[in-house]
Amino acid sequence: MNTGTTYRKLAIEVMPVTKAEDRKAVEVPLKMVAENLSFFYRQTQALRGINIQIKEKHITALIGPSGCGKSTFLRALNRMNDLIPGTRVEGRVYIDGQDIYAKSVDPILLRRKVGMIFQKSNPFPKSVYENVAYGVRINRYAQSKAELDEIVEKSLQDAALWDEVRDRLDSSALGLSGGQQQRLCIARSLAVKPDTLLMDEPASALDPISTAKIEELILDLKKRYTIIIVTHNMQQAARVSDCTAFFFMGELVEMDSTIKMFTNPSRKETEDYITGRFG
Repeated sequence: MNTGTTYRKLAIEVMPVTKAEDRKAVEVPLKMVAENLSFFYRQTQALRGINIQIKEKHITALIGPSGCGKSTFLRALNRMNDLIPGTRVEGRVYIDGQDIYAKSVDPILLRRKVGMIFQKSNPFPKSVYENVAYGVRINRYAQSKAELDEIVEKSLQDAALWDEVRDRLDSSALGLSGGQQQRLCIARSLAVKPDTLLMDEPASALDPISTAKIEELILDLKKRYTIIIVTHNMQQAARVSDCTAFFFMGELVEMDSTIKMFTNPSRKETEDYITGRFG
């Protein structure tokens, strides 16, 4: 397959302009394409022939019951699954036209480009400043202390955290609240200049106020990043995402605009899950 051609395919969206009858087609570049993606944990097959297209600078929500393959699929997008012994992948995943499972691809470089935010915040046992600066130093993105300071501040601003921690940059990150720690982890990811963020239930362990802040942040980050979020919260998926994909038993059952998925899904299984009949 011609990988350049894969990337240059366009997803066509129909978007409202002013009135219901006044609509136009908008061409949206594709950021990621998975083709016949299957994944195995030793003899157990977790993903079965996934075909999916992820639009650039859109928020895509992955929904489905526990154990259906959502998180496995998410980790396949930056090869985090490579770190698990006995795993095997079949099929292809293209990002910007590049097959990320090609032998020439360095998974460490890939993970800089495709950042990961986990369900439980995992700040380093270092200061707030050093948490954000860590990846910048490792990758030598800053040529001076002044440039490093600028990157740290900008990353914290982008994560909507700067105003809350500007006077405690030298304090331990472990002293922050759960919601602040999660936004710090987002800032840490942003500091190494990714273009895509993978979020695995980033607000599931947070209180409603912290969850609202994370959701506001996600909507703001969409202006600059492609975001894929796993969530069990149907209301959250409806609030933040542009597209929703429903996974069940390792298969992609249906994917469409979030509005259509939550108002008029094509598959009965999708409707049953969204309306709480199972899951």
